[in-house]
Amino acid sequence: MRTARTKIPALFILLALAAGAGAERFDVRDFGAAGDGETLDTQALQRAIDAAAEAGGGTVVFPTGTYLSGTLALRSRVALELGPGAVLQGSDQAGDYPDQRVLLMVADAEHVALYGPGTIRGIGQADYGRRRTGEPEPKPEFRAGILRMEDCRNVTLRDVVFLESDTWTIHLRRCENVLIDSVTILNNYYRTNSDGIDPVSCRNVRIANCHIVAGDDCIVMKSNADGATENVVITNCTLETIATAIKLGTESPGDFRNIQVSNCTIRNSTVGIGLFLKDGATMERMSFSNVSIETIPLSRAEVARTVYPVFADIERRHPDSPVGTIRDLSFIGLQIESGAGIVIQGMPESPVENVLLRDVTFRVKEPWDYASRRKHIGGRRTTSDERDTRFVRQPAYVTLAHTVDARVENLRLDCSEADHAAYPRAALGVFESSGETIGHVVRRPAEGPMPAVLLEPIPEP
Repeated sequence: MRTARTKIPALFILLALAAGAGAERFDVRDFGAAGDGETLDTQALQRAIDAAAEAGGGTVVFPTGTYLSGTLALRSRVALELGPGAVLQGSDQAGDYPDQRVLLMVADAEHVALYGPGTIRGIGQADYGRRRTGEPEPKPEFRAGILRMEDCRNVTLRDVVFLESDTWTIHLRRCENVLIDSVTILNNYYRTNSDGIDPVSCRNVRIANCHIVAGDDCIVMKSNADGATENVVITNCTLETIATAIKLGTESPGDFRNIQVSNCTIRNSTVGIGLFLKDGATMERMSFSNVSIETIPLSRAEVARTVYPVFADIERRHPDSPVGTIRDLSFIGLQIESGAGIVIQGMPESPVENVLLRDVTFRVKEPWDYASRRKHIGGRRTTSDERDTRFVRQPAYVTLAHTVDARVENLRLDCSEADHAAYPRAALGVFESSGETIGHVVRRPAEGPMPAVLLEPIPEP
């Protein structure tokens, strides 16, 4: 949902000023850029960036025009400002990306900024790999994303429009103190791997007031052996994707902590919120509040088996992978419209700990048979077990399995009489769990062959 712009903390205002606002300005046309959409402007644009860096910092200005380019290397204390009517267009020639398959590359830099209101356009216009009917789309000869930042500090991205990225649009690795505000990302909904924003082992990231349509995950936090992803705030964003709108994992050898998501609208998505823990990390202190979720309709039958408004799962990626932990997880004020239910499941040896669902309203729309339902994998693995199907096929719209100390407070489920007769399900099902607290669960209609709350205790050893 788009709301009034949130107040930006003073820290991020200082970061924006340090990234070049008010410093010397460098017009790319003064360095030979044609801006006609046909001339390859890579060298001229790079000269402008280098001149700003060598001057100790500055703003590289793109006036109205279309600037065709291959890979550009951004540097410390340089801001790119794409003015009204300015388009930075990625080349569709592999030779124009000699070292990196990305349009903008930033490595080991600080005080870097990218400002709009102009546009950066990638090369991912066509469908690829997402439509499950008809002839498969041809495999691209090469693929290029738009922005990759590695080991960067004090980053500001504001008011820029990103279009048609071929792979990950904004890829952050080991970055700290990042503000992404009022950014629009519009990728092809049917182009696989065209993620929106991917923070990987990053710290202190704020994503606010963004609108993202993607052919893969919209905002996906990952981790690797380099360290944790932590202190991430996502707020006031609208998200739409054939995949998962807000995702943690599946790459998860490093921890995730202090993740706050609020005031977001998710629509037309396969998974609204997804936690996929496969590589032994700990996910902890994560909250999701005031989020509206509408999943894809039943007519999208090719992916109906793995639709979930909320899904959380612990598993081993490989037989020898360590087992991870999910704990201190809260969902407050969710508004859901879906034909498929929520599933939160741990493992017998690692239950999900301290889960809170409070003030959740679930309106059932176009429900379908769970007989062929499978859990959403979210990525590559070589393992499987009964939890692939056992709990996701239970007759409930909110399912908790292998949890400890879960609390459900004020859950309301609304279903039409016809849909309830066709698929009689509980509002809440709790399986092989312990220590749960349940208060004020309401299902409409209340009557039927299935109780509103379905409890199955942990089997005796």
